[in-house]
Amino acid sequence: MKKLILIAGLIAAAWPLLDFAADTAAAPAAAPTSAAAPTSATAPTSATAPAATAPAKAATPTAAPAASPAAPTQVLVVTSLGNFTIELNAERAPLTVPHFLKYVDQGQYTGTIFHRVIPNFVIQGGGFDVDYKSKPAPRKVVNESGNGLTNLRGTVGMARSPEPHSSDCQFYINLYDNEALDPSKTRWGYAVFGKVVQGMDVVDRIGNVPTGARGNFKEDAPLQPVVIERIERVTSP
Repeated sequence: MKKLILIAGLIAAAWPLLDFAADTAAAPAAAPTSAAAPTSATAPTSATAPAATAPAKAATPTAAPAASPAAPTQVLVVTSLGNFTIELNAERAPLTVPHFLKYVDQGQYTGTIFHRVIPNFVIQGGGFDVDYKSKPAPRKVVNESGNGLTNLRGTVGMARSPEPHSSDCQFYINLYDNEALDPSKTRWGYAVFGKVVQGMDVVDRIGNVPTGARGNFKEDAPLQPVVIERIERVTSP
């Protein structure tokens, strides 16, 4: 029952932090299916050499080295309580990851806060400044909660209102295995697009700060703001 109450707190439309702008971005058209690569034409047969001439020995083709798969993109989250690193899963969340990275690259998260902290559930942030005022975030993304990634402890997902495709810039990190946030046959879930790969102790530290009423929030807001100083891409070595 306690978990259901906490989940209701995450998605309730009455919460001002989840009341996004009424305008909804048009869903992006489905990516066209790549056409099959054409079959190579059969190489023409060489003219028969005179019987007295020995056939030339065919050169053994050298296989091209296989390309190494690109390393997953990571971002560093610098906060007033410490830093942690998120690894993004663009393979499973091909719409959500670039959507999130656009906000990262434009500096959307600089000076925002974790405005909701519920121990043993989630921490949520990225949409409000230190004065608990919302930052404009016009871009929304199609809900990818059916991508096979689940809301396990340490995973990162997109927050949204009750409207399934309303996620803008706010994200959350699971402090617990929250399977109730996954999709089912009868409802949309919350799209997971990455996981914390370093600094989970910092996430837990944030998840245990004292909370109460602050700004427009009646509960679950840190009494001392936990500031996201910046989020930046991690440079590959």
